[in-house]
Amino acid sequence: MRQLMDIAEDARRVKHAVAALGTNDKNRGLLAIADALVSHADEIIAANRIDIENGRANGLNEGLIDRLTLDEKRIAGIAEGCRQVAALPDPIGEVLWMRKTPNGLNIGQKRVPMGVIGIIYEARPNVTVDAAALCFKAGSACILRGGKEAFHSSMCLTQLMRAALAAEGLPENAINLVEDTSRDSANQMMKLNGYLDVLIPRGGAGLIQSVVMNATVPVIETGTGNCHVYVDASADLDMAARILVNAKCQRPSVCNAAESLLVHKDVAAQFLPMAAAGLAPSGVKIHGCTRTMEILGSAVLPATEEDYGREYLGYEISCRVVDSLDEAIDHINTYNTGHSECIVTRDYASSQRFLDEVDAAAVYVNASTRFTDGFEFGFGAEIGISTQKLHARGPMGLTALTTTKFIIYGNGQVRE
Repeated sequence: MRQLMDIAEDARRVKHAVAALGTNDKNRGLLAIADALVSHADEIIAANRIDIENGRANGLNEGLIDRLTLDEKRIAGIAEGCRQVAALPDPIGEVLWMRKTPNGLNIGQKRVPMGVIGIIYEARPNVTVDAAALCFKAGSACILRGGKEAFHSSMCLTQLMRAALAAEGLPENAINLVEDTSRDSANQMMKLNGYLDVLIPRGGAGLIQSVVMNATVPVIETGTGNCHVYVDASADLDMAARILVNAKCQRPSVCNAAESLLVHKDVAAQFLPMAAAGLAPSGVKIHGCTRTMEILGSAVLPATEEDYGREYLGYEISCRVVDSLDEAIDHINTYNTGHSECIVTRDYASSQRFLDEVDAAAVYVNASTRFTDGFEFGFGAEIGISTQKLHARGPMGLTALTTTKFIIYGNGQVRE
């Protein structure tokens, strides 16, 4: 087992070599990783099966089991993400602007690598590859610390990625996995000043808050997703039902799934039975306000304040009937986590107010919240969904993993 400080030293030593790699070298490494994942799918699935068996034995709920599970289709999707990252323009070296000052200096700003990026995450083995691929293309070494639930899967994936880089003559220590999944290793990572240039937590609210509160290294906060679908008075109700069912049921265990439904009072009596019928095949439990319960009857559980602020990550949803767009926006800005919010409406003015006034990283008009994803946004993959407002917000792709430096050209100027 490589100890964390040995990993940190290896990553720090190799970061300048990774930063110096050209675009073709980085792309060659990513394509080699993609090929290795596909050709060793059976090996990955076998390792993943151990994690699934352990997870069920330890009482993981089915939502987390779903997040944990890898099959040939998901592995192919992860590999395709690597290929998409390879196909993206290389942000490193991009000059954002350049201008000449009155004293003749040419001053500009240029994208450069972070250096060493740490990521702490939970039962999502795909994050192991997504994070490594993005960091590598962004010219940085990475230190990955996954949860114990996905350890065998992440270990297998990391070994394959490191071997693929080494076979191409590229630095394998660009990608590192912490093999100690104890809380101590997470706490130690949070304090790797001088080794980590930034730390990114990706997981549940408890993990994210622990990192934000305890880290002494710089942190980019990714967020949980209490996402809403608001059905406006002018909505196409058939469209609204399709969007709701997709946002809630397609994959309820992820952060961009809808957790709350708001319905304008003028369409509540017509739409709520449509919503209940659409959600019923998946067995979604509805926690509703008094007016929701009056319309849908005893099958609805009474909603509490906790329900309105809760990320269920399963087949449950909160529901409230609102009197106006103002009330819907106020409710969302009170209870949301700044992730993804949707309005279904045919009224242009309402859509624009919703876009302008809802405080979230991604705001949708007439589309499912499930699209808040680096792959869907054309980033190839993502490191997480940032719900903070400094440095990066929303799906974090390549550019979010870079920093900048100022470059200055002179011809002998000295300051008076």
